[in-house]
Amino acid sequence: MTPSAVEPYLRHLTIERGLSGNTVAAYRRDLDRYGEWLAARGIDDAASVTEQDVVDFVASLRGDPQHPMAASSVARILSSVRGLHRFLVTEGRAAADPTRDVRPPKLASRLPKAISVEEVQALLDATGGDDPVALRDRALLELLYATGARVSEAVALNVDDVQDAEVVRLLGKGGKQRIVPVGSYAREAIGAYLVRVRPEFAARGRSTPALFLGPRGARMSRQSAWLAIRAAAERAGIRAEISPHTLRHSFATHLLAGGADVRVVQELLGHSSVATTQIYTLVTVDTLRDMYTAAHPRAR
Repeated sequence: MTPSAVEPYLRHLTIERGLSGNTVAAYRRDLDRYGEWLAARGIDDAASVTEQDVVDFVASLRGDPQHPMAASSVARILSSVRGLHRFLVTEGRAAADPTRDVRPPKLASRLPKAISVEEVQALLDATGGDDPVALRDRALLELLYATGARVSEAVALNVDDVQDAEVVRLLGKGGKQRIVPVGSYAREAIGAYLVRVRPEFAARGRSTPALFLGPRGARMSRQSAWLAIRAAAERAGIRAEISPHTLRHSFATHLLAGGADVRVVQELLGHSSVATTQIYTLVTVDTLRDMYTAAHPRAR
């Protein structure tokens, strides 16, 4: 696969579709892998790829005995490959799309991992303390749970994005902006951080509009945010696996369990399709079923 076929597609993703740098980098990795596989078969022209070539490529991803790939990863790579070939047809650089009838592997239905309200409280309490890093981390975690923001969205926030005390402006996937309310606990934590910590951190680095800063004055990274969440979970003694998305999943699950409309939660999460948000309703139904089974005298 020559760069002349891939690079225009990546520019299209960046400029016309507005995808983030991280997302485009993931597309590049997938297409590099595809290109290397085609080259090993002596194929260097994307227009000459056949449907059987694509089928064989997908099979090679699943069939590596040393490193068998999960169905979700195969589906993601195939999506990248399909996007490239559709683009080439649209641009008139290929006559047909060899991926049109290739189906991705069936994915197992996986429910989002959420923790209980009590565990969220323990997680937040574990960030207590008056030292600057603790105050910053408390503000970050309170914001994540209050808004359902992705970690990448939270660390990308600027101070101006939270100037209105009751809402925050988040920039999601594809450059889509959404306004999300912020509860009183998160407002209090962010206010304490802005007054007592951020000026001190900012003075140690170059001028930056970033909301969350590291001790050296630079914008907080996603990795630093992940480490802060992980450290809080360890201090709180939470046994459940905690990931950067845990608070986002918990935000959605707890809202729906509390009676929020699924379309409102869709808007708050920034999902383009309500079907994505409806996955969380399965979590709340499972919870209700467990409670019913445990409490009703004739449930078993």
